[in-house]
Amino acid sequence: MATLGVDGIASGLDTSSIISALMQIEAGPQTLLSRKKSTAQSVVSSLQSINTKIKALADAAATAAKASTWTTFKATSSSSAATATASTSAAAGSLTFSVDAVAKTQVSLSASVASGADLTAENPPTLTVKSADGTYASVTADSNSLADIAKAINDGDLGITATVVSTGSGTSRLQLTGTTTGTDGAFELYVGDEAAVTGGTATRLDSSVTRAASDAQITLWKGTSEEQTFTQSSNTFTGLMSGVDVTVSAVEEDVTVSVAVDASAGKTQVSGLVTKMTAILDAIDAGTKASSTTNDDGTTSVTGGILSGDALVRNMRAKLSEAMTYPIDGVSLSEYGIEVDRYGDISFDGDAFAAALAEDPDGVAEAMQTLAARVEDAADLYSDSYEGLLTQSLTTRQTEIESLASQISNWDTRLAARQEALYAKFTAMEVTLSSLNAQMDYITSALDSLPSISSSSK
Repeated sequence: MATLGVDGIASGLDTSSIISALMQIEAGPQTLLSRKKSTAQSVVSSLQSINTKIKALADAAATAAKASTWTTFKATSSSSAATATASTSAAAGSLTFSVDAVAKTQVSLSASVASGADLTAENPPTLTVKSADGTYASVTADSNSLADIAKAINDGDLGITATVVSTGSGTSRLQLTGTTTGTDGAFELYVGDEAAVTGGTATRLDSSVTRAASDAQITLWKGTSEEQTFTQSSNTFTGLMSGVDVTVSAVEEDVTVSVAVDASAGKTQVSGLVTKMTAILDAIDAGTKASSTTNDDGTTSVTGGILSGDALVRNMRAKLSEAMTYPIDGVSLSEYGIEVDRYGDISFDGDAFAAALAEDPDGVAEAMQTLAARVEDAADLYSDSYEGLLTQSLTTRQTEIESLASQISNWDTRLAARQEALYAKFTAMEVTLSSLNAQMDYITSALDSLPSISSSSK
């Protein structure tokens, strides 16, 4: 509320400055509340950031604690002629085979013509594909132009694609390619409906087969009495090994597919835990780190961080660090590549971890699951959405901030009323002084108007 004051009209005083100084004194408690609120907000912001990091650690630890995380296998091939992928049901092992043939799609051509009308007089024409399994599928083009015929084939889900290819001298032909490899993808394309095709009156459109559909073939234990050949339309041999699919792409002898525990997956899990834990500890250290300043008199003042002296933060750091660094069944975590230096900083040696995993996959997997479960428990202790100690502390602190905001707002009303009262008092004072000054001027004037009395001496 704006207040109109009479600034020193009668007294000559700087009334506004006096009231401003008085209001600064009156606002002292509100200023302290504002500082307290600002500090509390900084603490909450810092703790919220830490809590978010702890939740991320808990999620990562929960994944790493699962047995399935440590039964991930990776399949590799000795040759680019074959690639292999391992599923969750894969097991360690290897298999050598020869790639005798790669499955290919059929490619056929129509006659070379000046226009589609030279292929068929029907306009619009009905096109029918006879598949290798003896089934038929038909589609009708918008016209008998080569472009419309190709479009109808491509839009018709017939199991083939069509491309108009220029052959020079104003002629073109259709290239027809099967969408499925192997003999299962073989086809014949006719002009006419199914009845015409089965009745023998339809005209075959793909008059020339440039590449016949062919199957993929591999041979196991080639050259031995146990030699066994597998032939199929797909280049992917599903389940060739337990939980392993092999896809061939070139003919080659003696291709070996090997399956082993995926060390990179485990390494990623542990490295992620260490990275997330380090981020949490660094954030806590940054919030508790003291800073020093040199005063004008040469002395040094030390100020604690915004989280200094907070027992919850101190205990939380200790608990999380212990979970990540304490031995497992008497074995130091350095055996698994998790190192702790003399300053308490945690680091991860990926090579040391990979070596330990290669030597004892099951033992390392079990130890890391134990570690992850321990870290998850410690993280949940503080960051659980309902019962986490840090989560509950943040809720309490937020309530305190809201209370401080309410008190500050109440002080705004109180100070506004106080300022208005001061302006009223000083205004009344100026009015009273002005009246007194007027009376004094009147008396002085009256006295000055009285006749003077003179006396003579004898």
